[in-house]
Amino acid sequence: METVQFWFDCTCPFAWVTSRWIKEVEKVRDIRVEFRPMSLSVLNEGRDLPADYLQAMEAAWGPARVAAKIFSQQPEKIDAYYTAMGNLIHGGGEGGKKGSGAYKEVIAKALETAGLPASFAEAAGTTEMDEQLRACHQEAIDLVGDDVGTPVIKLGDTAFFGPVITRVPEGEEAGELFDASLRLARYPYFFELKRSRTESPQVSGRQF
Repeated sequence: METVQFWFDCTCPFAWVTSRWIKEVEKVRDIRVEFRPMSLSVLNEGRDLPADYLQAMEAAWGPARVAAKIFSQQPEKIDAYYTAMGNLIHGGGEGGKKGSGAYKEVIAKALETAGLPASFAEAAGTTEMDEQLRACHQEAIDLVGDDVGTPVIKLGDTAFFGPVITRVPEGEEAGELFDASLRLARYPYFFELKRSRTESPQVSGRQF
């Protein structure tokens, strides 16, 4: 069985769609997904960005810090936490929050759903897990560079930003996309395919 490492930020809709795809792949290919936290808040520190986006980045610290806490203490539960957060944020209309502490109630609900200690929520409002979070984040950046976002996925010895998809393929279609991604990862000189997006992630209201 092959381990696929997947770095995510709970608040990113693109990471969410890609994560649900790789979970579909688990059903049809002999892989095991290992979720690891990274942070758009860390990635965008010090950048000259619009005020609204900076407020969204301030809000995103909380979910990422809690993810780092879980990854540090109960890594076997990181998948359940991410799924619970994603269902609330991207499937339940709880996304797009702004400002420090904005995801406090969402985090509490997700921890309960995932069967995790409610006390883990305290990490959202402190810097206690920042060193751990930055270390996990840096693992992804070291693999793909800092001119990307989330998600980052490691296939064998190669890692990529993406794949950026807007819908969640299921069954063999999910497997075929994985096969194609894995094939491209075998070429050390392959770096990028890109085109302009014509639609946003199609996940609103859908639960996983």
